Amino acid sequence: MEREQDLYAPVKALFEGQGYTVKGEVGAADVVALRGAEPPVVVELKLRFTLSLFHQAVTRLAVTDLVYLAVPRPSGKTARRALKDNLALCRRLGLGLITVRADGRTEVHCDPGPYAPRKSKVKTARLLREFARIQGDPNTGGATRGGLMTGYRQDALACARHLAAHGPSRGAEIARATGVSRATQVMYSNHYGWFERAAKGIYALTETGRAEHLDWPEPQTARTETDTDSGSGSGSVAR
Repeated sequence: MEREQDLYAPVKALFEGQGYTVKGEVGAADVVALRGAEPPVVVELKLRFTLSLFHQAVTRLAVTDLVYLAVPRPSGKTARRALKDNLALCRRLGLGLITVRADGRTEVHCDPGPYAPRKSKVKTARLLREFARIQGDPNTGGATRGGLMTGYRQDALACARHLAAHGPSRGAEIARATGVSRATQVMYSNHYGWFERAAKGIYALTETGRAEHLDWPEPQTARTETDTDSGSGSGSVAR
């Protein structure tokens, strides 16, 4: 579809099939549908999802609670993902969503109404575990994914630093020395290509591991009270 007007006939047919009287370009609304004494239905037509489209739809909520967005049905993996994300946003805002296929068929993905998404205890627990595993605050908020310091990377770096200092070692030995309880699993998975088996149960660094682990700073740990002003004794504030 090349024009917003191409969306009008399929949307009109959808609502007329449910007993509505439909008119286009009524006031500021692209489409208005009425059925008896029920509240009006407003539909905003656009060729793609935009911030402006959501702004317009939210503005229409001052007129009626029954506001829909209508866009062409997207195709392709990326577009389908965008449809899923925008559907979630529509639900969060209390908006309905209609897509129109090239052959004129319509699909109502959600109707307007209150939406209270269920919290995922699994996702919350995963977020908190990752927060607890990351030592210090090594990442700048908003940075890209490629160079982020994750809890997993910190575990791998701890194993790599131990091997660099002590040579080939057993996983259990590294776990005790570094505090990384899953050291053997990290080295066995070898996500970064840093580790290799030197013998049964014994791991060593690859050439990649020897080079790349040096590119990452060691985690910063918080200083304790005993680390500061240990010689003052009196506990008074220095002037």
